[in-house]
Amino acid sequence: MKKSYLCLGLALWSLLASCEEKKKEKPKRPPNIVIVYADDMGWADAGFNNVRAFYETPNLDRLASEGLNLRRFYPSAANCAPSRACMLTGTFTPRHGVYIPQGLSRGGSVEQMRFKVPARGADSTFNTFPVSVNQVPASFTSLAELLRQKGYASARFGKWHIGDDNQGFGVNSANGELGQITNRHGKEARYYGDTLVAERLTEASVNFMRENKDRPFFLYLAHWEVHAPNAARKGRIAYYRKKAEEQGRTDINPVYAAEVEQIDRSVGRISEALAELGLEENTLLIFTSDNGGVSANTSNLPLRAGKGTFYEGGIRTPCVMRWKGVTKPGSVSEQPVNGVDFMPTFAELSGAPLPESQPVDGESIVPLLRGKDYKRKKSMFFHFPLYLGTGNSDKVLPSYKGKSAYWRSVPCSVLIWDDWKLIYYYEYDRHELYKLSEDISEKNNLWNKDREKAQEMLAEMRRWVVETDAPVPLVENI
Repeated sequence: MKKSYLCLGLALWSLLASCEEKKKEKPKRPPNIVIVYADDMGWADAGFNNVRAFYETPNLDRLASEGLNLRRFYPSAANCAPSRACMLTGTFTPRHGVYIPQGLSRGGSVEQMRFKVPARGADSTFNTFPVSVNQVPASFTSLAELLRQKGYASARFGKWHIGDDNQGFGVNSANGELGQITNRHGKEARYYGDTLVAERLTEASVNFMRENKDRPFFLYLAHWEVHAPNAARKGRIAYYRKKAEEQGRTDINPVYAAEVEQIDRSVGRISEALAELGLEENTLLIFTSDNGGVSANTSNLPLRAGKGTFYEGGIRTPCVMRWKGVTKPGSVSEQPVNGVDFMPTFAELSGAPLPESQPVDGESIVPLLRGKDYKRKKSMFFHFPLYLGTGNSDKVLPSYKGKSAYWRSVPCSVLIWDDWKLIYYYEYDRHELYKLSEDISEKNNLWNKDREKAQEMLAEMRRWVVETDAPVPLVENI
């Protein structure tokens, strides 16, 4: 009997000791978050979307085979500054007021505009609403500031493009050299033509991860590639020129192809470094682009048009997310996901409270990352109150006075809900309704065929425009 009591006592003691040890254990560390952001890389450029067979993206393809391919990812805008502002603040464009770099309509004559809106070469009568500038107000809580609440170290390397405020990032560099953010004129430095900048930014990112491997970190690596003017190593350009010749491909820009390779190599190096540091299973690694490809450099087919337009070629981009041990390898989702979803997603992953100082326009996609049933609840909205021409391609819209293929975009609002997409062009008082699951190329306007769905979506769009106080052109340019 005494022996039984002794055994029981030893068992209880062992159990209590085990409980005490568990109390001493540190709480589980939240995942690191790494975003690699390309500039102007089209949805069809990434090999994992199985559209093009020319560009070489083995590292991106491997990432997709190990993670989740979001085939309907939308970075919230059709050009660089607003898409970055939306992603980093978790809010749609009317909230922060960033619509286009420099904030003015450009690339066409003001005489071809139906409405008076802020424009280059126009007088003060065109300032019918506040000028949009690529400056996110400091009052907005950014992803870096959100995660800082939970002890995350943070760094942004590469293109910023949303103003002078640092938005809470701990380390900053435009070219991989710490402290290099502005040029000699005090303006944001640009490195589009620097053939080595991708490598410097990548190595700076690896060093940051190495230095912060023992604490949670947030890394935002925003490459200058593949934005024009295109530049790459001569040897790689020659390689792709020869490859195009051998395949009889006259539609290939070898410099652009080499830049796609630079992006791919960067993603490979980041992934390799995470493995070396033993951080693969505690890091959410995201790759995407700020907007669609420029059709003068690459084909966005089967998507319609390209950068600057609000057709799918302008606003849908490649996106893959990998969190080893959490995301199902090789999984694919056709659910629409938006750049503004990063804020609530990161808040849930880190345990940080969502900001109360600004609306939260997105929704958490953590269930999707974990492989659970997920169906989007919130609609997606895009709004552009200006005019954009510029460049030799993607001018798919006519001027109000009849010039065909004159604008890339004119004042418009867009709503995406599930498979459906509604575009309203203020310029022509025209509606376009597409069912993307059946018409990815947006060839069949269903506005007059599905009136019930059309009116339902139009009513929701109008409510959102009023709710967000989105600037709407009203003054005719007579």
